[in-house]
Amino acid sequence: MNGIRDRVRPSTWVVLAMVVLAAACVLSGLLPAPDARAVAERTVPVLGFVVAITIVAELARDASVFEVLAQLLGRWGRRRMIVLWVWVVLLAVVSTVFLSLDTTAVILTPLVVLLAQSIRVPPLPFALATIWLANTASLLLPVSNLTNLLAAPAMGDHPSAFLALSWAPAVVGVVVPVAILTVRYRRVLFSTYEVPPQRVPADPVLFWGAGLVLLVLLPLLALTPHVWIPATAAAVVLTALFLARRREALRPALVPWQALGIAGSLFVLVETAHAHGLTSLLGAVTGSGQGAGELLRVAGLGALTANGINNLPAYLVLEPIAAGDPVVLMALLIGVNLGPLVTPWASLATLLWHQRVVALGVDVPWGRFAAWGLVAAVPTVGLAALALAVVSG
Repeated sequence: MNGIRDRVRPSTWVVLAMVVLAAACVLSGLLPAPDARAVAERTVPVLGFVVAITIVAELARDASVFEVLAQLLGRWGRRRMIVLWVWVVLLAVVSTVFLSLDTTAVILTPLVVLLAQSIRVPPLPFALATIWLANTASLLLPVSNLTNLLAAPAMGDHPSAFLALSWAPAVVGVVVPVAILTVRYRRVLFSTYEVPPQRVPADPVLFWGAGLVLLVLLPLLALTPHVWIPATAAAVVLTALFLARRREALRPALVPWQALGIAGSLFVLVETAHAHGLTSLLGAVTGSGQGAGELLRVAGLGALTANGINNLPAYLVLEPIAAGDPVVLMALLIGVNLGPLVTPWASLATLLWHQRVVALGVDVPWGRFAAWGLVAAVPTVGLAALALAVVSG
């Protein structure tokens, strides 16, 4: 028994405890059966998408797709850091918008850090850009963030309805953090570098196959409301390709078990709290309306709650204050997506990112991270809420 305890990480025990507690809520009737069925109908497609897109991203990484992209950025930068900086920002935005914030934090972060180290420049600006944009660029499309997928059905039947409200605050979410980082690291970014040697993929068939799957998948994720369908199809195709070419890469760790346990448990636990009066309590402390002041208040509350308890439970707790209003719901998404830049636990992506940058030898003191995160979060959330007020008015 002690041997098992030694092999299981403390975080795994926490997830298991959450799953057991959530199961107890359902089995005991603390969460009424109709509410439990409603939660399942709403969340199973969302969690299915999370599994599928994670498998796609991990197998694309194993096929060297992201590594080759990072090397291409080094060549496209033409020895000018500011040009390379623009390419890194664009790659982080595209990765976050179409493959979600966790993909950017887990897969893109080590690639851009290794790129910076290979050209002998400080990696911290690139590391911060990936995690800031992993959060702040995750507002544009429903697939960009799990919170968006939960909110999207209330926005309309087509992704264009979501995009009509998200595009302006999403632009703010990219421009403001990048501008702050550019000014902060201007001495590094307005310099030159030496282009590293180019390496070829170990298996060209896997590389080109995975690249083609991504090229087909990305526009489909932006066009269909049922994103789990193309994501699942892409995961099946890539799994078959790896089964034929590199079977050992198909491992159980491809499935994000802990993320599924955390997300599924939070859905049940927060719904149980709402069934026992949380919604009424929230209604007593929040206002209503679509004016700039009301939207700023909702976005600010979302950002504060996300930095306090993590962005996913923050969204689940605060969702009823929107009362199905798409504009207020988008203001809440601004807070829980663009705001989690201050505390380490504000988003799962931040914790995953920190594990990887530390493993690569990049020192990121949490005090400095929080200070600069606060500098970025306040104007980003505030200006994005105002942008929403303009486009929704």
